[in-house]
Amino acid sequence: MACLEAPDDPLSQEPCGALRYTPSVLLVDDDVQLARMLVEFLSGEAFAAHHAESGARAFIMLAERRFDLVILDVMMPNLSGIDVLRRLRASGDLPVLMLTARGDDDDRILGLELGADDYLSKPFNPRELVARIRAILRRMDKSGSPSRPRVSVGPLTLDPSDMSVAMEDRPIRLTTAEFLVLERLARGAGQIQSRADLTEQALGRPLEAYDRSVDTHVSNVRRKLGLSAGGPLEIRSMRGRGYMLSAAGQA
Repeated sequence: MACLEAPDDPLSQEPCGALRYTPSVLLVDDDVQLARMLVEFLSGEAFAAHHAESGARAFIMLAERRFDLVILDVMMPNLSGIDVLRRLRASGDLPVLMLTARGDDDDRILGLELGADDYLSKPFNPRELVARIRAILRRMDKSGSPSRPRVSVGPLTLDPSDMSVAMEDRPIRLTTAEFLVLERLARGAGQIQSRADLTEQALGRPLEAYDRSVDTHVSNVRRKLGLSAGGPLEIRSMRGRGYMLSAAGQA
């Protein structure tokens, strides 16, 4: 069991003891030279790193063994990263970190809308990639903690022990990031939650300039729960301040 501690790395934000196993990571990227470098770097950071040079190869490898997280490049021939993500989300909730071209907001937003857990723009510092991976894995570990009690707000019920969500007793499937955004809003129902706080809760990192990730996660939660203004439950946008979950009858 490896402890993923990097005490001299300010990007790691990972105290020893948080993750005491060797996570298995699948990098899906047609840039073989970059992939080899990243696999070597990740292996040196206590990850079991593997590479698939195409989306088709990725699905073969995913069928052969279990992975804790997929790093998925958007720009790939034949089967794009977006296509791979759609298929992954149709069958499960395996965490996905998207690699997008710098400044390509359309791919970034579409990836988040389809259920990517986070994104990183190319070119990037490999240490930042490690920090993002660890943040996602910390969220996955946190999401299964039995220490947080269930919470109900109007017709909504959340159970952190198995990350289950029900709306009027109807089960709703959310990604880990979406669940943690909703949980933060639910536990503070009737109170405004800042975008910075929601980003810390859902993505495990500080809010960055021009980062609209949490807004996309909130939009996904609204859509999946079927929320609308004036309904029995709504997530209100508080301009310049953040978001607030409120049930009918709450101010």
